[in-house]
Amino acid sequence: MLAGLILGASSAMADNARVFFVEPTDGATIPGHVKVVMGAEGLTIEPAGKVHEHAGHFHLIIDGSYVPKGRVVPKDEKHLHFGKGQKETILDLSPGKHTLTLQFADGHHVSYGKKLSQSIQVMVK
Repeated sequence: MLAGLILGASSAMADNARVFFVEPTDGATIPGHVKVVMGAEGLTIEPAGKVHEHAGHFHLIIDGSYVPKGRVVPKDEKHLHFGKGQKETILDLSPGKHTLTLQFADGHHVSYGKKLSQSIQVMVK
């Protein structure tokens, strides 16, 4: 009986988990050199390397969409990894409209999918 209660609490945490941009905000006009702050609720932010339930680290995708659940997040100039558990960074973006997508992934960079992602649009002046 107790195991069922613990499992139920664990599932509830997963259902309420989310990632989000603290800054910038959706629709913001920003300078090309901009601070990005990433947030999470119901998740543990930790360095890459080990896989733990409801835990992982951020990835920031520039001008792209979320990575489907179960796929490894690529590592290239458009997919930035924050495998040390960082929650903020400075980006240098070219002028114009950009999509920023925050993606949460486990310790092996395996994506938690659309549910644990958020995309925003920004205009760089």
